[in-house]
Amino acid sequence: MRKFIFFLLFVLGLNCYAQPFKTKNVILVTIDGFRWEEVFTGADTTFFANKKLVPNTASLRTKYAGNTSEDRRKILLPFIWNTIFQKGQIYGNRLIGCNVNVENPYWFSYPGYNEILTGIADPRVNSNEFGPNPNTTFLEAINKDKGFNGKIAVFTSWDAFNDIVNEKRSGVLVNAAVEHLEVKNASSTIDALNQLQSQLPDILEGVRLDGVTFNIGFEYLKQYKPRVLYLAFDETDDFAHEGRYDLYLNSAHYTDGFLQQLWDWVQNTPEYKDQTTLLITCDHGRGTGEEGWRSHGSKTPNSDETWFAVIGPDTPAKGEIQNGQFYNKQYAKTLSKLLGFDYTNDRPVGDIIMPVIGK
Repeated sequence: MRKFIFFLLFVLGLNCYAQPFKTKNVILVTIDGFRWEEVFTGADTTFFANKKLVPNTASLRTKYAGNTSEDRRKILLPFIWNTIFQKGQIYGNRLIGCNVNVENPYWFSYPGYNEILTGIADPRVNSNEFGPNPNTTFLEAINKDKGFNGKIAVFTSWDAFNDIVNEKRSGVLVNAAVEHLEVKNASSTIDALNQLQSQLPDILEGVRLDGVTFNIGFEYLKQYKPRVLYLAFDETDDFAHEGRYDLYLNSAHYTDGFLQQLWDWVQNTPEYKDQTTLLITCDHGRGTGEEGWRSHGSKTPNSDETWFAVIGPDTPAKGEIQNGQFYNKQYAKTLSKLLGFDYTNDRPVGDIIMPVIGK
C-alpha cells in the first residue's frame, strides 16, 4: 500500500511539473506603430489645433479630451485601462521608469515583427520587402508539436506576414491582407466576410481594413478553436504616415473595442475561460512632435520605444508596472513557456519576462 501511495504521489508530481501553468491557449495582438505616449497619457491634445492632423478639432476633443492623462487614456483605451489594469499587467510607461524597447537596429515593421515572433533581433532582416523569413518563429516551433499542429492561426491586415511567418515552410495558417480565407466547412459569416473584403474601397492600398481582419479572425476562433491565435492590426501606422491623428486615435479606440469583445468571448467559452493568456504590443514606436509623430525608423529618435499589456490565468494582477527594462524579443520565449514549451532557436533568444508568468 505504501509503495502504491508513493508511486501515485510521484506520478502526480510529474504531471504538476510537466504542466505548471494554467494557460492552455495564447492570443497575441499587435497594433502597428501605436505609441506608448497615447497608451499611457491618452490623446495628445496639443495636436488638436493642427488642421492638417485633425480636420475636425471639436469632434475629436469631444471624443477623447479629459482633464488628466489618466482620464484621457481611459477614454481612448477603456479595455486596457479597466480590465487589464485591474486584472493584468501593463508595461512601458517611461514616465515612471518602465521601459520597453525593440532591440533590432531598424525600428520599422518587418524587423520588429521578426523580433516579436522569433525572439531574435536579427540584423539581416533589414527591409519590409525582405522576403521569406529565414528565422523560425515560435509559432512554427510550436506547430511541430502534435497537440498544436494545425491549431495555430494568424490573421493580419498587412500582406508581408505570409513571409514573416514563412507560411510555406512553417505550415502555419496565415490569412493576410485581402486573401480569402479558404477553410473546410466555412461558416456563412466567413463566406460573407470573404466577399465583403473584395467589395470595400482600397483606401489603404493593399492593406486590409482592421475591422475585416478582426472579424474574420474572430469568426475563425469561434468556429475552429485554435490553441494559438495571432491578430496583427495595421491602421494606426497607416493613418500616422498619412498625418491623420484623428483617424489614428479612432483606429486605436475601436481596436481596444475589438479586444474587449474578444476577451468577453474568451471568458464565456469553456475551452478558453481562465485558460487563455492575451498579450498586446506593437512592432515599433514613433517620433515625437507634430512632424516626428508621423514617422519611425532608425533616423527618427524614440521610435524604438514600445509597450505591452498582458492578462491571463498565470499573470498576477499588478496593474501598471513601475521601473525595469524589457524588450520585444522577450515575448516569444515568455508565451512559449506559458504553453509548456522551452523555446530556443539557432541563436540566443530573449529571456522570459518573469513577472508575466508569476515568478
